[in-house]
Amino acid sequence: MNSRIGSFNHHTLIFSSSTSSLTSVELQPLSSPQAKAGTNSDKIDQSVQRRTANYKPNIWKHELLQSLTSQFSEKKYKTRAQTLKEDVKCMFVEASDTLSKLELIDSISKLGLDKYFMQEIKEALDATALSNNTSVLKGDLYATALCFRLLRHHGYHASQDMFLDFVDGADKFIPSPKVSIKGLLELLQASNLGGEGEDLLTEAGLFSIENLSGFGASSDNMLAKQVYEAISLPMQWRVEWYNVKKHVQAHEKNHESTKSKLIELAKLNFNLVQSSHQEDLKEVSRWWMNLGIKERLSFSRDRVVESFLYAAGTAPEPKQASLRKWLSKVINLILITDDVYDVYGTLDELEIFTNAVERWSPEEIKELPEGIQICFWTLLNTTNEMAAEIEQENGWTPVLPYLQKTWTDFLKSLLVEAKWYNKGYTPSLEEYLNNGWISSSGPLLSVLAILGVADRKTQNVAEYLKDCQQIIHHSSLVIRLCNDQGTSAVHNYLGCGTRERRRCFINLMLHERSKRFRRSGQGAHQKPNREGLEAD
Repeated sequence: MNSRIGSFNHHTLIFSSSTSSLTSVELQPLSSPQAKAGTNSDKIDQSVQRRTANYKPNIWKHELLQSLTSQFSEKKYKTRAQTLKEDVKCMFVEASDTLSKLELIDSISKLGLDKYFMQEIKEALDATALSNNTSVLKGDLYATALCFRLLRHHGYHASQDMFLDFVDGADKFIPSPKVSIKGLLELLQASNLGGEGEDLLTEAGLFSIENLSGFGASSDNMLAKQVYEAISLPMQWRVEWYNVKKHVQAHEKNHESTKSKLIELAKLNFNLVQSSHQEDLKEVSRWWMNLGIKERLSFSRDRVVESFLYAAGTAPEPKQASLRKWLSKVINLILITDDVYDVYGTLDELEIFTNAVERWSPEEIKELPEGIQICFWTLLNTTNEMAAEIEQENGWTPVLPYLQKTWTDFLKSLLVEAKWYNKGYTPSLEEYLNNGWISSSGPLLSVLAILGVADRKTQNVAEYLKDCQQIIHHSSLVIRLCNDQGTSAVHNYLGCGTRERRRCFINLMLHERSKRFRRSGQGAHQKPNREGLEAD
């Protein structure tokens, strides 16, 4: 999968499945004139030795995807879910103290159910934040850290001073035999919500890791596994939806009989949501097949399912079906264009292609190879259709100029990297990151997600995106830093073309500066936290 987007393991995510069907949605084929490219295009194809990246073939067959079925589209399951929601609402009344309510909210969030109980969660957190209820948590590191994390996660002001009871005069956390592993875990998770300048939270993270590291080396029990996971990849950096099944299994393993209705609802909701995902995936697969890309662009990756999984992790809710499909399409287009720049195109061809996208005009691509022309028309037509759909569904207008601008910026950043490789130029870390936050594809995906999820019929698009500018920048920088840290080992060449050789070239440079690189990553993670706090 493209390192510009990130990676995660796609496990089987079904508790049970059976049958359902989908009315066929036929997508119109691309109305592009690439077939009229002329003989000049053929001459270019014959005179240039095209590279290959030796991508593994797609394991997901279209026929298999179209055969996906689920019994959970039936009305009876939605009716049962509604009954269970009422039962869970009663649990808020039954929770007798502040800590019990906080633990219930935490369970509901981890099980992917918080959207159903926003009012109950708000009332409980309002009572905690606006009164002296936090005082009953004093002296209990676990309860204090849990309270802090939930308040910040839901947009409430929570000061790092909540932890002053646990530090000495030098703001160092005081080791104590009373501090449990559970408390240290919560403190670590809370520290990951710290912003720039919140040194006490930075110290909390260091203290937690130092005291948890030895315990986490053992994997003999579930708590040890939680320690390992919290240190290796914090909760806030994970895709929430793909952790739901794990949390359901953990609740079941703990035999929490008082939460039986909550667990039943979580299982049922998971299957209902997955049923919706299956239908969306079928539609995206049909769109991909109708494009005919995999037959016509043999140098490019065929990763429609993987792209959909990223989109589903970003927008898992059934009501976000349109956004899921838009993101899936754009991620597939990112992969195609990425392969054009990294594997297939010459530098001259890439400059022509970039200029054509910037002008949103096909006139300049007539002399380009057919593969690059197909990429251009796929990008142009799909983006035009998507912009019209977003305007119709969400009320934004106009949308196309902003999508066009983010595509242009993305392709220009890929062109910069291609020029670096062709010239044998080693950029400074600052140069690399100034370009890399854009080539991460973060701004492109962020703008689409913002326009695709928000209904802002009365606000100007430019003003709204300007308000989001800093958080888009910092989040995209996090994507770049994390992805490059994950691929910093030297790649085997195995016949790969420009793409892997250039990535290897850049990774060697990053490896030499890894200490500074890690510090940059830690700071970059704090900046979106600060932006979020200021926005709230």
